[in-house]
Amino acid sequence: MSVVKKDGRKDSAPSDDAVEGIMPDLPMKTVAVDLPEDALDPVYHQKAILLNDAVQSIGMGRYQWQLFILVGFGYANDNLFPVLLSLILPPVTTEFQVAKRPLLSLTQNIGLLAGAIFWGFGCDVFGRRWAFNLTIGITAVFALIAAGSPNFVAMGIFVSFWSFGVGGNLPVDSAIFLEFLPGSHQYLMTVLAVFWAFAQVFVTLVAWPLLGYMTCSVTTVNCTKEENMGWRYLVIAMGGYAFLAFLGRFVLFHLYESPKYLMGKGQDEQAVKVVHEVARKNGTSSSLTVEDLRSLGTLQGNASAAISRKLKTVNLDHVRPLFATRKMAWSTSVIIICWLFIGLAYPLYFGYLPYIQQQRGAQFGDSSVYLSYRNNLIIAVLGVPGAIIGGALVEIPKLGRRGTLSISTILTGVFLFGSTTALNSDQLLGWNCAFNFMANIMYAVLYGFTPELFATKDRGTGNALAASANRIAGIMSPVIAIYSNPSLLIFPAVNTAAPVYVSGSLFIAAGALVLTLPFETRGRASL
Repeated sequence: MSVVKKDGRKDSAPSDDAVEGIMPDLPMKTVAVDLPEDALDPVYHQKAILLNDAVQSIGMGRYQWQLFILVGFGYANDNLFPVLLSLILPPVTTEFQVAKRPLLSLTQNIGLLAGAIFWGFGCDVFGRRWAFNLTIGITAVFALIAAGSPNFVAMGIFVSFWSFGVGGNLPVDSAIFLEFLPGSHQYLMTVLAVFWAFAQVFVTLVAWPLLGYMTCSVTTVNCTKEENMGWRYLVIAMGGYAFLAFLGRFVLFHLYESPKYLMGKGQDEQAVKVVHEVARKNGTSSSLTVEDLRSLGTLQGNASAAISRKLKTVNLDHVRPLFATRKMAWSTSVIIICWLFIGLAYPLYFGYLPYIQQQRGAQFGDSSVYLSYRNNLIIAVLGVPGAIIGGALVEIPKLGRRGTLSISTILTGVFLFGSTTALNSDQLLGWNCAFNFMANIMYAVLYGFTPELFATKDRGTGNALAASANRIAGIMSPVIAIYSNPSLLIFPAVNTAAPVYVSGSLFIAAGALVLTLPFETRGRASL
């Protein structure tokens, strides 16, 4: 198969040469592999290889760049709404006189886990296109409703519902982007983290005036709704942003259904049509035909078959290869543990950062709510270059993915420990800026490095195990916050550094574990 460009030149598609071994060590032009003996469905697998070949041969063009921007909205949502909750946590719990503050974070993390599971499986049943739009639509609707919450219980319910939408953004959006992304531009999966950082800046920038001027202090005993409208306006603003993003995806951009999804439903003609439509938008034309797909056999496509294929990807037949050798077993175990530690450490500290800022500020004799949220904006801005720098550091030969991830994770923990030595608000701000800078490098590399550690036929299972560990740890973080910091049970709370020590220790432990990973994937093809 080849791609014919408008100037008449032909580009040959990568060959389907056999690939030996579990970990790839191939030139970046290699994109296809032989069918494994234990493939779930030989016809499906061979057709998927052919469609991957076709999409990657088309190259990076207009359609993929537009998709890059829209997928960026999904990545932004994945950080924007958790940051939103951390920002409104002090005024919400102050207004409703809540004793157990971390319970609101608990409802969020339960929603995130449920959303990741439902949308991850659901997009194989009703399609990527619907999931792509519904996740952000659900987030917008329930965020707007949450702004009118009359009490803490209602707020918790609506937070879990909007988190259900947010939880599907990354698994659905990343799957869509990968299925249209040429191998030569795989680094864009790391660069997408810049949207994650910009989201933090955006929500914090809007929060600064709203929460700074229209919010009760955490030390206020009788806080009324009228005195505390800032958090409600902020939630309306973010819900409105999500609704505009939904309209942009649904109205202004025509998302083509994934060719592999259509093929899996037995719609070979539609799959080929999508390939040609994407090629047309990119100014090229593909020679892929329906006969090319049909020559590989007939696939009985239906919803139950799609679900069956998806469920089988998490059975032991696809877990065993992740632990097939000592090196693979160690690699898989270490990356899952790292996701677990980071998934626990980050929300354990960052989820309560605005609260910690105000409490420490009061201790330093500076209890200004306005300055607290101004400082949160400065911290957020420092995260943006971190995400960009992370994308560059991973390509340095002697550093690579493994070195960059280890150093950035360890330094994230070190800077957290350093923050406990702050003697005034300015010193605390400096330490937190350094923390967020390193944390954004860490996340940028983690998102791109993890999928590269698994072979394609087992990548879904490997990613699912890592993501599940991360979300489960997120559910655990509010519980640990309560037991490691009993002051969170008291209203108003008393400052303690316990969550900082726990979080910092977990980051350093994760960074040290990364150094033991046996594989470095820089410069190797993702199989």
